[in-house]
This record gives sequence, C-alpha cells and structure tokens, in this order.
Amino acid sequence: MITTEEQDGVGLIVLDRHGKRNALDVEHLDALRAAVEKLAGTARAIVVTGSGTSFCAGADLHGVYGDGFRKALYAALSAITAAPVPVIAAVNGPAIGAGTQLAIACDLRVADGTAVFAVPTARNGLAVDPWTVRRLALLAGGGPARALLLGADRLDAGRAHACGLADRLGPVADALAWAREIAEFAPLSLRYAKTALESLFEPQPGEPRLDELFESCWSSEDFAESRRAHAEKRAPRFRGR
Repeated sequence: MITTEEQDGVGLIVLDRHGKRNALDVEHLDALRAAVEKLAGTARAIVVTGSGTSFCAGADLHGVYGDGFRKALYAALSAITAAPVPVIAAVNGPAIGAGTQLAIACDLRVADGTAVFAVPTARNGLAVDPWTVRRLALLAGGGPARALLLGADRLDAGRAHACGLADRLGPVADALAWAREIAEFAPLSLRYAKTALESLFEPQPGEPRLDELFESCWSSEDFAESRRAHAEKRAPRFRGR
C-alpha cells in the first residue's frame, strides 16, 4: 500500500508493505508514480519514506523477473525527478537496490541512524541503468559508487553522510521539518533550480553502448540462472554469459 497526505504545503508519501519490508512491485511502483504526480500539483515539497523499520528493501523479487517491472520502476523514478517541487527521501532503515534508486531520484536525503544504502546487483545477476550509475557517482562520488556497484558494499548513515549521499542525518520528523521550511521558499526559484540541476547533470540521450550492455544483463543466461536460484532458494552460479 502507498499512503499519502498533505499538510501545510508538504506532501507525505509512505511505502507501507510491512510483510515485504516495503519492497516494490509493479502495482506499488504505479501507485508511487501516481502519488508523486498528484502531490506535485498541489504541494510545495514532498517527503517519501517507508513505514516500520525499512525505507525500501528494493525490488520484490517475485515481481522483478516479470514483464513490466523495469518500465514501472523507471516511470516512478522519472516522476520524482520531473516533479516541479523538491522531493526529500527520509531514509529510515535499509534502502537496498531499488530502494537506493528511489532515494537518489529524490532531490535531498535525510538518513536516520539505521539507514543503509546498497546496490547488490552483482550478487543477483541484475543491473541498474546508466542514469542510476551516473546519479550515484554524482551524489556519492566515484569511489563510493564503485564500492556499491562493484564491491556490493553497504554504506551506513555515517558513511553516506560523509560522502554526500545523505544531506542530513535525522529521523523522519527532521525531513518533514526541512520540507516545511522549503515549502515557504519561492516556488519559481525552486522550480528553476531543480530544472537546471536535472538538465545540466542529466544530459540526454544516453550512451548507446551502455544501454546495450545494460540490456544484455537482463537477457543473459546469468539472469535466467538468478531467477532459477531464487525460485529454488539457493545461491546462483554465474557463468558470465
């Protein structure tokens, strides 16, 4: 379930799937996109967070192997980057895989003491798109991005704040307080600044070679092996093809 509310110019979106640690499937990604688009039309700032002890455990692996997951994921992320108002991720607990993608799609990140960022695609034969790689490197720096993507490393709140992946440390209440402050700023100035940052640092179109390599991961034998291994509850055996 995705819940929303709006008060004093601030929209709040909560991922609420306790049994799945707020993991995302197509249905919830579509609901997240719709929530962002709706609140972006009325609120002056938006906060995205997770219920319970997880921000977002990533992709629901029962859905990531199905048709339409990537389309739904990138539509939701694009809705956040395209929103004309600042969007803040209040990262309360693990933000794994698609959870980290969701956090970095937001304009700002407030991480509480339990926050953990990770992109373990190399462990399961998946891949994140070139936009995610670039965005992660822009925010966290090349070293931490390589550690996350190549070393399947995990960044806790302190390390994330030190490298710039998290802008502030604090609970969800602090993210909401920052959003209320931002909601008092000049909307046109904020809209221009966000549009300029997106335009200057997220050039289009992408690099064809990168897009080709990205797609090859999702159509590989290793990806099929990952799907089998998940179904059989065992570690995958990758062969590089």
